[in-house]
Amino acid sequence: MNGPVLLVIAHGSRDPRHAATVHALTEQVRAARPGLRVVTGYLDFCAPTVAQVVDRLAAEGVRDIVALPLLLTRAFHAKADIPAVLRESTAAHPRLRVAVADVLGPSPLLTAALERRLAEAGVTPGDRSTGVVLASAGSTDPEAIAVIAEIAREWRHTGWCAVRPAFASASLPRTEDAVRQLRAEGVRRIAVAPYVIAPGFLPDRIVRGARESGADALAPVLGAAPELVELLLERYAGALLPRRILLSA
Repeated sequence: MNGPVLLVIAHGSRDPRHAATVHALTEQVRAARPGLRVVTGYLDFCAPTVAQVVDRLAAEGVRDIVALPLLLTRAFHAKADIPAVLRESTAAHPRLRVAVADVLGPSPLLTAALERRLAEAGVTPGDRSTGVVLASAGSTDPEAIAVIAEIAREWRHTGWCAVRPAFASASLPRTEDAVRQLRAEGVRRIAVAPYVIAPGFLPDRIVRGARESGADALAPVLGAAPELVELLLERYAGALLPRRILLSA
């Protein structure tokens, strides 16, 4: 095994597509970095839990872990849930050291993954006749909302005639409202790009909004895109250089 164990912390969902997508992504990470041990723990709904994974690793004699939140923005889960879960799960293992990696976004690699998925839906990246709705799950955290808005502003400069943020929950506008607004402004072609990693309840809401409002193209979720694989390994490396042990029982 090369280096600390990579513990990918996913949100979890009752929708089996969620865990299947996380599994596909982590399998690609393993393939890209032979010798790196990659394990997954979930915050809710799915097994194994983060605590179960930590207990198992400690029982095996593992001493160093990099915990990587499988999150696109730094909102409540990253700021509160994950640190609390890690503190609780490591309390019984005083020899275990855990470095916490940064969340995935924002990153140019995520923008590249969005464009990959749009291309799969038949949309030419940077097409000046196309407006894009950047549809995220949504958050009550102002920092997370501001990040999505900034991604949309920056992405607009790559050639799209417009890029508008939208949210499946907690914030406005909804996907369908953003599509209709672009249509009202005379945008000829509108594509919806889900800024989500895996299918589930809120991503399905994005899909419904895109279809009901007559979007011309709908990209798949980010899933196991090569850019996400590269980004996970980048965040893993960033947690080690310089070495940052942020949690220790």
